[in-house]
Amino acid sequence: MRDPREPITQDEDAVALFRYGLIADLLHLKPEERQLSARLREKAEREHTIPGRRNRRIAVETLRDWLQAYRRGGFEALRPKPRRDRGTLRVVDQATADLLCTIKEKQPELTVAMVIEQARTQGISSDTALAVSTVHRLLSRHGLMQRKAELGTTNDRRRFSFERANQLWMSDVMYGPAVPTDGRRKHRTYLVAFLDDATRVVPFAAFGFSENVSSFLPVFEQAIRRRGIPERLYVDNGSAYRSHHLALVCAKLGVTLIHARPYQPQGKGKQERWFRTVRMQLLPRLTPTDLDSLAALNRRLWAWIEGEYHQTPHRGIGDQTPFDRWASSVDGIHLAGPELADMFLFEQKRRVQKDRTVSLLGVVYEVDASLVGETVTLRYDPARPGSAIGVVFKNHTFTGVKPVDVYANCFVRRDHASKLLDPSVPPKTPRPGLRLRDLEDL
Repeated sequence: MRDPREPITQDEDAVALFRYGLIADLLHLKPEERQLSARLREKAEREHTIPGRRNRRIAVETLRDWLQAYRRGGFEALRPKPRRDRGTLRVVDQATADLLCTIKEKQPELTVAMVIEQARTQGISSDTALAVSTVHRLLSRHGLMQRKAELGTTNDRRRFSFERANQLWMSDVMYGPAVPTDGRRKHRTYLVAFLDDATRVVPFAAFGFSENVSSFLPVFEQAIRRRGIPERLYVDNGSAYRSHHLALVCAKLGVTLIHARPYQPQGKGKQERWFRTVRMQLLPRLTPTDLDSLAALNRRLWAWIEGEYHQTPHRGIGDQTPFDRWASSVDGIHLAGPELADMFLFEQKRRVQKDRTVSLLGVVYEVDASLVGETVTLRYDPARPGSAIGVVFKNHTFTGVKPVDVYANCFVRRDHASKLLDPSVPPKTPRPGLRLRDLEDL
């Protein structure tokens, strides 16, 4: 069991995210479904780049353990735990290794578990510990776990469509018109949009001045607040979609994050078709008033989405309107709880200086004096620089932390806490002279 006071390292995050990435698309399958076993075997036959490991294969049993662990304890249950047998010798003697390799050579269709079972029937003592992962590594080193030849080379690009709302969302970014910022020079905008595959409803969309993760996540949060939590999110391979923080947010929400294959835009055809509708029906009708500011542009965008797009029959959904299709397929939608905002906060590690301050994004914050010298986790909203942040230390959150007011600190009385708490230490007699608070009378 992890000590809650131990800090979580970046390596543990990477391992947990890797494990979640393998099982994310299986979370919505029931344990008794045959499709689950087939998908697990398919993943076990692939090669993976495993953080901190040299081997590139993962056993079906391991994948199933990770799936059960996530269902029991969520994302935290996927973090690596120290081995209980660390420091002990874990090897297979030569005679046992030779027998295992011989069995696999004669019957290559046998699984690792079947090889172990047959080896026990041929004389290996039941006291000999033979882990599936250990035998798998042994057979792999001897070239006995070769992948099966792939059948065909043609990519399967059949059309797909989900049946219920929120089973799959798509997201992408489109270039938008230029608008002024604070009455100054104009800047190009970027439209970040989400599209529900089954209903063609737009959960949320908004123009912004960048396409990075700081601009993407607020739109994602608003989409969830309006339409619930999706089961899957299908995105591009841009830096915003490959960000560590987006992967953490999806893992905490239980959303399967799916990245499109590079250089294959066919999988995003529905999203691109919606962007084409925006270019044809909205952008040419924008007035100078709509382009006065980013807020005005977003108001016009959302008025068009709700007033026109959602109310227009769509060929892809049987000539129903997106609004009507959504209303008829909303059973089982999972709405977000009050903790949603906390899941989208960014996190950074900082060491508290002797003057009880930390620096974040060029802003200096003052924290509780008891944290001096400690390494704390700062939780903040990158869309609001300089706003109040949260400080987490040993599972305790200090809220309401605000930027330092250096002028107000001029009039704060400093006390030496160690002497004030010790009654045996007499108070120090102040030297005569001008004091700082006397300046108020001048």
